[in-house]
Order: sequence, then structure tokens, then C-alpha cells
Amino acid sequence: MASTCVGSLSPNQSLLFSQTKHSPSAAANWVAFPSTRRRVVRAESMTTVTEKLGIKIEKNPPESKLTQLGVRQWPKWGCPPSKFPWTYDATETCYLLKGEVKVTPSGANESVEIAAGDLVVFPKGMSCTWDVSVGVDKHYKFE
Repeated sequence: MASTCVGSLSPNQSLLFSQTKHSPSAAANWVAFPSTRRRVVRAESMTTVTEKLGIKIEKNPPESKLTQLGVRQWPKWGCPPSKFPWTYDATETCYLLKGEVKVTPSGANESVEIAAGDLVVFPKGMSCTWDVSVGVDKHYKFE
């Protein structure tokens, strides 16, 4: 999620926002430094995009991306903990609001784990098994 930080401590100081690149969940550090003007610093939370077994996962995408895609207007679907087969007749993009799932593509010896906060793209034609350990609530869109 993007934050706008505006500092105005005194006529000769401003605030600088910094965050350690390797620990996106770490608390922000605020450092005052001399300046003759007010500074505005924009910080985007870091996201990680991976692809495994043909499934693309973006962990914690910024709200600006979700808004751009129109995710909150997509239909919603959910299910309780369960295990079931699924085949994608079209490419599906989904955003998990709740839940934890292990998705195992047919013929694969390993699974892909997805959870709340993930933006996921499943390719058209993929057959897999969903093993839902924590009930799912998601927005989805087929293309």
C-alpha cells in the first residue's frame, strides 16, 4: 500500500522515510535531517512476484494495482476447507481475501501455496487439485 509522508518539524527540518529492503514488514524508521523546505516522500510496500509450475503469484500487491485491475468489482467466490480437482477452461486471475491453499498441478510432484493477500494467475488449460486448509474467500476474473 502506498503512503504519503509529509514532514514539517521546524523551518529547518523535514522527515525522511526509509525501510530496509530485505524486511518489508519491518517498522519504518523516521530520520530528521536539515532542510529549508518541506519534503514529500512516497513509499510503496514491496511486492514479490514469482512463477512456479505455471502459476504466477504476487504477494501483497499495492492497493493501487488492485484498483487499476478493478479487483474489488470482480465477483467473489469462497469455500470451506476441502480438497477437490479443478480445470481452468480460461485464464483466471484471483485475489485471495482469506484462506490458505496448496495447489498441485496434475502430474506435478510439488504444490504451490497461496494465501490471503496473494494475487494469482492460473493459466488456461491447467488441471490441478486444490487442497484448502483454511476457508477461501476471493475475488476472481476469467479471461
